[in-house]
Amino acid sequence: MRVGFTVTKKIGNAVCRNRIKRRFRAAARQVLPEHGRPGMDYVLIARPGAAERPFDALLDDLRGALIDRANG
Repeated sequence: MRVGFTVTKKIGNAVCRNRIKRRFRAAARQVLPEHGRPGMDYVLIARPGAAERPFDALLDDLRGALIDRANG
């Protein structure tokens, strides 16, 4: 499984963008082993508010996206 992260310059300064990427990496480490599919590539795209979103909500969002894709 490979994971990519996209955070555009429209979302904060470099410090903010790097914080978002660190949060995404941590979320991916927790969620993808359980809900990801082997052999798939994933790209997480940051949206405005990603830096302020509570980490538990971020995990739930990622789980929900993976479960929806698996069932749909």
